[in-house]
Amino acid sequence: MEVLYPRCAGLDVHKDTVVACVRVVEAGRVTTAVQTFGTTTAGLLTLADWLEAHGCTYVALESTGVYWKPVWHVLAGDFELVLAHAGHVRNVPGRKSDVNDAVWLADLLAHGLLRGSFVPPPAVQELRDLTRTRKQLVRTLGQHVQRIEKVLEDANIKLTGALTDVVGASGRRILEALIAGESDPTALAALASARVKASRAELAEALRGRVTPHHRFLLREHLAVIDHLRARIAVFEAQIGATLEPFRLAAERLMSIPGVSHVSAHVIVAEIGIDMQRFPSVRHLISWAGLCPRMDESAGKRRSTRIRKGAPWLKTVLVQCAWGASRAKGTYLQAQFRRLKGRRGAMKAVVAVAASILTAAYYMLRDGAAYRELGPDYFDRRDKAKLAQRLARRIKDLGYDVQLNIAA
Repeated sequence: MEVLYPRCAGLDVHKDTVVACVRVVEAGRVTTAVQTFGTTTAGLLTLADWLEAHGCTYVALESTGVYWKPVWHVLAGDFELVLAHAGHVRNVPGRKSDVNDAVWLADLLAHGLLRGSFVPPPAVQELRDLTRTRKQLVRTLGQHVQRIEKVLEDANIKLTGALTDVVGASGRRILEALIAGESDPTALAALASARVKASRAELAEALRGRVTPHHRFLLREHLAVIDHLRARIAVFEAQIGATLEPFRLAAERLMSIPGVSHVSAHVIVAEIGIDMQRFPSVRHLISWAGLCPRMDESAGKRRSTRIRKGAPWLKTVLVQCAWGASRAKGTYLQAQFRRLKGRRGAMKAVVAVAASILTAAYYMLRDGAAYRELGPDYFDRRDKAKLAQRLARRIKDLGYDVQLNIAA
């Protein structure tokens, strides 16, 4: 097998140690050198000097948790780095050791058998950390809202059936009154806004329960945590706005896609960046995002067509955008969703719409172009004859004769 990189290295990265294997090919002879280094800054600098002394130009390492990041940051300026997916570089069973793993990585890299993972530039990595942490904080806030609902149910307060948001303006006033010791259902119902759909009598009946001091304590503490989380989320929003400044134009352009909000645009930019040259084609990007069917075929039979696993932070946001686009009237994406929903079901249709949103984002970021709406009648305009034949068959099924003539 042809050797593409005669001087390369493989790194087996752990929390406290890095096992490095240098592979050198000279005059048709292969020599290897293996050494273990610490993961402290001094140890990683020693590793860099050792690799440079052997004349290495390419270095491969596995994406093991977050342990690969410090190694990447130290070596990024002096070597061509390849980050390999751990599931794609498994060694022969029964030969598992740190040294064998490093040698195996070096062998794969030397012959060009490693497919590097997407590692965005530092500015995009910072934005990615912020958007992911913001999502985790929002998720935690939602969990505390659910705990408040649990406490209310335990006290037989049916507030969740009367209000859409129990921590909204009306719900907050009622909760604070409950914490203060108010137990009169009529007085509690009077605190709700006039815009609440439930009548005062329905609210009073829903608020008739048994609230103990234990319930008041839990409600007070959960509300305090929610207030703290909202304050932290606001801080993250401000920091995301500052970090997003170099990419603001691209994010605003993405917001023109139906279903894509400003938060979704921030996440898309944070997850894929704005340099689309890192992806050979839009199909590679869709595959990386896990929005295409997997290839699982044996003996001429396709065993599974489930979508691939990949980019969970991006995939979930794109699916949320797709659900929003399916309700955007007069758009191509809604027409695509309705067209596929009848034949393949809503879930497959929404994944297809998510892939279309990512396709549009790819070309908009690559070419710097604005979103071009194709219109809800795009599929009809694309093949008028096919549509006419389908409608003619439908009319015949109803018991009528029909003849198609092209209008002058």
